[in-house]
Amino acid sequence: MFRKKKFIMAGLILTASLVLSACGGGSTESSTDEGGSKSENSEEIYNWNFVTEEMEGQVQFEYAREFADLLAEKSDGRINMEIYEFGGLGSEVDQVEQMQDGIVEFAIMSPGFTGTMVTEGQLFALQFLFTDDMALNQEILNTSEALNVHLSKKYEEHNIKPLAYFTEGAMQWTSNKPLQSPEDFQNFKMRTQESPLIMESYKAYGADPTAMSWSELYTSLDRNIVDGQENPIFFIEDASFNEVQDYMTISNHNIYVAMLTVNPNFYDSLPDDIKKMIDETVEEMRPIAYDLQDKLNREMLESIRENETHSTEIIELSEAERDAFRQLALPVREYFINEVVGEDGKELLDMLQKEIEEVEE
Repeated sequence: MFRKKKFIMAGLILTASLVLSACGGGSTESSTDEGGSKSENSEEIYNWNFVTEEMEGQVQFEYAREFADLLAEKSDGRINMEIYEFGGLGSEVDQVEQMQDGIVEFAIMSPGFTGTMVTEGQLFALQFLFTDDMALNQEILNTSEALNVHLSKKYEEHNIKPLAYFTEGAMQWTSNKPLQSPEDFQNFKMRTQESPLIMESYKAYGADPTAMSWSELYTSLDRNIVDGQENPIFFIEDASFNEVQDYMTISNHNIYVAMLTVNPNFYDSLPDDIKKMIDETVEEMRPIAYDLQDKLNREMLESIRENETHSTEIIELSEAERDAFRQLALPVREYFINEVVGEDGKELLDMLQKEIEEVEE
């Protein structure tokens, strides 16, 4: 069943954006001490906006809802968050701009949609970079100095403060023909995010990559404007891409990484006790995020297998088949260094690769 709500009318999007712009995002009902400054332990009421790239029932939205519930509980109801599904405030790129401008306080965003702004963030597009163990990958995302210190500083230069990186699961391919070897990608119209490196990764396989918002993707697959796409399993099923694609290839060629972000000017202006609540909630959400994606990906795989109305042939690549793709993907790292990020990016990638190796050992 395809959720028509994913294509929200442009007029509604515009209206919501104008309303948020007019009120400057969320609001704070504050109290002050005799000197006119905010009281550290005042009874202020906070009303914030939290935008996601996904819909209710999907990982990002459910993460945001749990995050909001925890903060409301910690603050005894003083912190209230309005959570927006994808499309409620525009496209993925629109949402990034709203975060930077302070129209929204919190956002979950994918590095793929910020790749032209923070080029180093495109490293998540490098296929076969992370391990095949999702729990280990989440540990890397939680603890990596390369990501949580050095990459985060790159985002802060653009008025985006990452609070956490988390995986939404392994990436798989769906297609209108079997995909088992690089030869199958020849002239294959592959939908990608707005990331030059993702596009380069598929050019290495011989594909013809096309960048587009996922709001256009169902229709584009249905009309053969594009031949296939990549996403975690839960997203493939929930967005009903399996209804308009005949094959799903379990390739595990990458992991989908999302970032919990906050507007840094907003965050820095908060009292210390409120910032402490946010920081504690970020830590508490790490295992919750992992369990959420694990549960959804397992359940949705079974749903696709059991769907008799829209039958999908599921192809599981062997290690030898995956290695054929891996050998073509490895040289893309040199392209990333030489054509995209330069020496700074090379140091960041080298550090992350070393961290991955240490965790694997």
